[in-house]
Amino acid sequence: MAQLVRDPLLMVGQGWADYRLLDSGAGRKWEAYGPYRFIRPEPQAMWSPRHDGWDAHGEFVPGSDEDGGGRWVMSGKVPADGWPLSWRDIRFTAQCTPFRHLGFFPDMAPVWDWMRAQLGGRQDAQTLNLFGYTGVGSLALSECGPVTHVDASKKSVAQARVNTELSGMADRPTRWLIDDAAKFAAREVRRGRRYDGIILDPPKFGRGPDGEVWRLEEGLPGLIADCRRLLDGDSRFLFLTVYAVRMSSLALGGLLQEAFAGLPGQVEHGEIAVAETGEGSRLLPTAIFARWSNPG
Repeated sequence: MAQLVRDPLLMVGQGWADYRLLDSGAGRKWEAYGPYRFIRPEPQAMWSPRHDGWDAHGEFVPGSDEDGGGRWVMSGKVPADGWPLSWRDIRFTAQCTPFRHLGFFPDMAPVWDWMRAQLGGRQDAQTLNLFGYTGVGSLALSECGPVTHVDASKKSVAQARVNTELSGMADRPTRWLIDDAAKFAAREVRRGRRYDGIILDPPKFGRGPDGEVWRLEEGLPGLIADCRRLLDGDSRFLFLTVYAVRMSSLALGGLLQEAFAGLPGQVEHGEIAVAETGEGSRLLPTAIFARWSNPG
């Protein structure tokens, strides 16, 4: 029976050559994406910045309403169609999107490493990436075997295919699917499919390709139940991340503990954070997570 580890964990990303968290504070963060620097809102940066006069090529100014929105204000030249970056053996395109992101989530780097470690160098592992965005996580998993990547956004899946070509990984057995993640998982259960690992990064709110409405608190328990049915005693992991919600990682851990009660292994929970660079660096929390792992 999978046991819940009650004490929370902290997964920390240190940055790398193509991504650095330069500073944070006063509700914002200052980051370098390759040769370009940007300022973005970050409500959890409640402290004061370490540096004065952040020099940036662009800043995302949020909208005034609670539903989000906002716009980029540029003070330097940035390629409108994006620029290449890399992580480990993966190459991908960074770009200023209308949703304040830059085409990938750098705080997920320690998660990508952790998933690869769970699969122990295998090349035949079947993995599933739900809400897969632009595919950097899927490309990381593709080192270990066939990947099924699912996202409701045609644009994101198209970018994932571009990133595959940039990385020279087009020959790897990856399925790129434009679909509603919850509906896809339910269909996979009916098909009797199984996976060795699943990663899911659901938004607080979203819409599927046919207008399906996703609300995290309502849809997550059922989705986790279906994901559990796609795993068995020989599977290795499930990793769940959640952003921008009033929820505890312990709640996510409790959900996974209930769902995985019939499997071996353990359930852990905690926070993901990114470390600033330089002297006096701090940890900026970005998400909560819960994960099930089974060393076999």
